[in-house]
Amino acid sequence: MSDITWEDPFCGEGNNCFRIGTDVEGNAHIAVHGQEEHRVTDSIDALRTLIRDIKAGKADHLLD
Repeated sequence: MSDITWEDPFCGEGNNCFRIGTDVEGNAHIAVHGQEEHRVTDSIDALRTLIRDIKAGKADHLLD
């Protein structure tokens, strides 16, 4: 697997910090900050869709 270029951690309230990274093979990676070896990997297009859907409120029901 190619090296992953990780973005700076995105931290919400409390200790919920996530990192998003990409590699040269066109994969996107999401991990809890400090646990990058346990990541979810999918295509960059899938990550883009996930972020757009979250911003559009399609996951709001998970927060109730």
